[in-house]
Amino acid sequence: MSLDNLPVEWFETTLDQIAEWGSGGTPSRKNSTYYGGDVPWIKTGDLGEKYVTQATEFITDEAVKNSSAKYFKKGSVIMAMYGATIGKTSILGIDATTNQACAVGTPIATSTEFLYYFLRNEKDAFIAKGKGGAQPNISQQIIKAHTVYLPALAEQQEIVRQLDIMLAQVEQIKARLDAIPTILKKFRQSVLADAVSGELINQGFNQLSVESLSDYLTDVRYGTSKKCSESLIDAVPVLRIPNIADDGTLDFTNLKYAEFESKEIKQLQLSKGDLLLIRSNGSLDLVGKSAIADELDKVVLYAGYLIRLRFNDSVNPQFIQYFLQAPQTRQTIENIARSTSGVNNVNSKEIAGLKIQLPCIDHQNEVVLRVKQLLELSKRIEETIKSAQKRVNLLTQSILAKAFSGELTAEWREQHQELITGVNSAESLLAKIQAEREASKPAKKTRKKKEV
Repeated sequence: MSLDNLPVEWFETTLDQIAEWGSGGTPSRKNSTYYGGDVPWIKTGDLGEKYVTQATEFITDEAVKNSSAKYFKKGSVIMAMYGATIGKTSILGIDATTNQACAVGTPIATSTEFLYYFLRNEKDAFIAKGKGGAQPNISQQIIKAHTVYLPALAEQQEIVRQLDIMLAQVEQIKARLDAIPTILKKFRQSVLADAVSGELINQGFNQLSVESLSDYLTDVRYGTSKKCSESLIDAVPVLRIPNIADDGTLDFTNLKYAEFESKEIKQLQLSKGDLLLIRSNGSLDLVGKSAIADELDKVVLYAGYLIRLRFNDSVNPQFIQYFLQAPQTRQTIENIARSTSGVNNVNSKEIAGLKIQLPCIDHQNEVVLRVKQLLELSKRIEETIKSAQKRVNLLTQSILAKAFSGELTAEWREQHQELITGVNSAESLLAKIQAEREASKPAKKTRKKKEV
């Protein structure tokens, strides 16, 4: 933290002067009697929330007595010192032991909450001090020597009070924003369900005759099983599962290539309006996922885990894609494809046999236009939410920075000078604590001189 513009009443010190620091250890895994007890043993993975109230692993009283693991009292502040979790901080909401990757501070010149918020604000500073290669770490010496600009106790309490209020509001905003993607997903599913039923354009498609998808297909064909390579860039490009984009279009990045005879090219070449569908995958969610070929400026084939569907002129392929994405059709496809072997599959006959109530081409086109409008609206809302989430995530750190630069309590300080100066100042508080520390030290024993 810079000295520039800091309140003159704040006193420069170190973390060593405002808290007692320690860390635990890991009982030997070779001793089976050390684990499986009822003593909470906190590790860095347990940190993250403001309060740690439960552990993911427990040790025994014997381990506490005979190993480096040791108890820390509820209300201590715990911070990660190793790897990607450096600076991750929580308050112990229970009496617990810790491993050696956690530094534990017991406040002596601050409240628990003030120390917690201060360490959160300093997370990036601690990360920057990390030493070591792939798994950097900070030592307790680095933590103890870390500079603190300490307000008087009354101002610390005011900082905590304001932070509690403001950060709780930020968390509420985050929770509301985080809930919106799920709402939008349900909205999209509802749009697709209404599209297939005709309700989206106030038509009753459910009154139409039930037919098979095969009645509208002119060709159903698996892709090539030929081995492809990224290096054969002068050969024919082959689309694979990764080229089926989430938005229902073809992604022409990361292509692979192979040499083909003209006969196979003629059989497997994509044309505008062709629908490519994933027929086999370990993830059930991906089976049945599809993309529609638009205008193509080159010859493009497709791989064997894909099925090409080609329709007659009475079909808008985009309507079929919405049909395949609709929740009622997805349920049917997943029921067909689900496998206990780890690979889920649908075949061309099963896809061609899907039942559909297909309206006339004019109604299909009307549905497609309406769905595109609604999905585009959903996409814009989702992008706005993502932008808002980024801003809110930065807001927490901005509020903490204002708190520990003195900006948050500037007005309060002007109105309460008597609480932050003289005997109530941070300097006086630390001097008193230092005196008490010195007084509590055991007296040194002096050796008597031998009489001559």
